Amino acid sequence: MKGTWRPFFVVLLFTLACVWMPFTEAAAAGKMIGVVMTGNIPYYKDIHKAFSEGLAIEGQGSLEVVLQTPTPEPLSWLNAVRKLVAVGANVIVTYGAPATMAAMAETSDVPIVFAGVYDPNALGIAGKNATGISSTVPVASLVKNLKAIASFSNLGVVYSTSEKDTVLQANDVARLETTYNYRSTKFNVKRQEDIAKIANVDAVFLTTGCAAMHCVSSIIHTVRKGKIPTATTIGGGEQSGIILTLSANPQEQGREAASMAARVMKGENPSTIAIGQPKKIDLIINLKEATDLGLRVPFDLLTSATKVIK
Repeated sequence: MKGTWRPFFVVLLFTLACVWMPFTEAAAAGKMIGVVMTGNIPYYKDIHKAFSEGLAIEGQGSLEVVLQTPTPEPLSWLNAVRKLVAVGANVIVTYGAPATMAAMAETSDVPIVFAGVYDPNALGIAGKNATGISSTVPVASLVKNLKAIASFSNLGVVYSTSEKDTVLQANDVARLETTYNYRSTKFNVKRQEDIAKIANVDAVFLTTGCAAMHCVSSIIHTVRKGKIPTATTIGGGEQSGIILTLSANPQEQGREAASMAARVMKGENPSTIAIGQPKKIDLIINLKEATDLGLRVPFDLLTSATKVIK
């Protein structure tokens, strides 16, 4: 009897192995990363490119990546996250504070990895299912450098009440008024038609607002008529004509997010992964735009820039 059963068990084990191996490979191949990238914002596009390259470096290049590109409005962000939860994303990656906060509001079960978020601690972006990398840069340095280029007395601040990170930056600008001798005027920009509000200022600071960066070319076109210099804490607008940019390097943001996402996909709990701080800060100066507006950029500021557009 013993000799009769042995061939049967060998065949059975072989059959199970043939079935199980494709099943486990299919299960691994079925893992999915969902990405929420607010549409048409160059900075987030640069982060996503670096994120995709980083996944390959981390050995996760074969993972399916489902990309959602919502318009910059609360319902659109929420719907993008809901779609990713519905299709079974194993990890949701978000760029920017609004998309990240929408993801955290929508799910406490799916791990979230974020990048490009200004001051995540102040925003309360932390929890058992979230980690990522901050994009915080010193607003005081930006204001100081802009003052060196244009001696403004009334600084317009483009922000959105729908985006809490921009409110934080607007408040930071207001706290610096006495130190740098100016007053600030807030412009709540949520959509294209709000751009017309920007007036009666002699310099403009664009926060990391998705709505503003979604239509940055239109903003620059509007303020250029009044020869108004611009500065921002988010990259990607320098080619449109923003004179001064102080921003967390998007390549570092994307690579760090990829590294964290890979760790989560391999089983780590996001709560055990510390939120990263930016080590690479880009100082970008559009010298051509400054010259066209009749402004002089100090030599020491030019030499300290990581990029100068001539």
